[in-house]
Amino acid sequence: MSGKRDYYEVLGVGRNADAAQIKKAYRKLAKKYHPDTNAGNAEAEQKFKEVTEAYDVLGDEEKRKMYDQFGHAAFDQSGAGPYKNYNGAGSRENFYRSYGGPGGFEEYHFEGGNMDDMFRDIFGDIFHHGNSSDFGGFRSGSYREKGSDIRADVSVSFDEAVFGCDKVIRLRDPSVQGGKELSFKVRIPAGIDTGKLVRLKGRGMPGINGGENGDLLLKVKVGEKAGYERRGADVYTTVRIPYTTAVFGGEIQVRTLYGDVLCKVKEGTQSGTKIRLRGKGIVSMKDPSVRGDQYVTVQIDVPARLSPAARQKLKEFEALCAGRAKSA
Repeated sequence: MSGKRDYYEVLGVGRNADAAQIKKAYRKLAKKYHPDTNAGNAEAEQKFKEVTEAYDVLGDEEKRKMYDQFGHAAFDQSGAGPYKNYNGAGSRENFYRSYGGPGGFEEYHFEGGNMDDMFRDIFGDIFHHGNSSDFGGFRSGSYREKGSDIRADVSVSFDEAVFGCDKVIRLRDPSVQGGKELSFKVRIPAGIDTGKLVRLKGRGMPGINGGENGDLLLKVKVGEKAGYERRGADVYTTVRIPYTTAVFGGEIQVRTLYGDVLCKVKEGTQSGTKIRLRGKGIVSMKDPSVRGDQYVTVQIDVPARLSPAARQKLKEFEALCAGRAKSA
């Protein structure tokens, strides 16, 4: 009886796992136990061989059917199964390895069948390979891998987000334990909003075997500004106007992000009326020539105290309004 572990158990999947789940499980384990990242680790080397053998069977629809029916006997060299001499010269795939010194990994060879395609699929994001026969740097174990990205937060004021700014970011060197503090000058683009990312290319973790460094990703948090509310590219503010200006109309001064402007108020303007100031909102990060708008909500000031004369005139106004209402 074969002493091999169940192939489904080796990959850590159920017997009803689909092809995608099997491939995902293999990708994870193959990367974990790969000899290039476990130099001198005999246990990892054996695990890598085991998971590769398991995937070669379960990743092939025909072989998997035979394995489900006959188990390991389907590929027993004794001839008990339909794939006799599976690991010998008569098999459709032959996997072997060679060593370049005492305990030293030199190369893996895959001949025939679908092994080339399998390795391209599984390690394609790690290895820069030239052709299907040697997988580029993989033959010598000198593959390149990009370093991991680093994420950090950066806070900016409302105005800094509106107009853009230069910020100095200080972080501890993540590649060295207890490393020194590193400083980066970062350009915050005008129009950025909370939750957006600023990418500093090459400022992340160092790559492996000459691979490019990862990136530093800064997540932006924009502060608040009294009297202003941002909604996308538009801003919302309020302005208080005298009661008489609302009645007779006139001009008022409105504050914007770009300075004060004069706005006309129509006669009979009601509280809650909105004035739209085109182009006084936030600049677009994609097109600096495009800006949002500012929406100004009018609030009418009601005088808290009146002089006797003013009170008398207002009473006369009230009486006139009441008279018009009755005549109507």
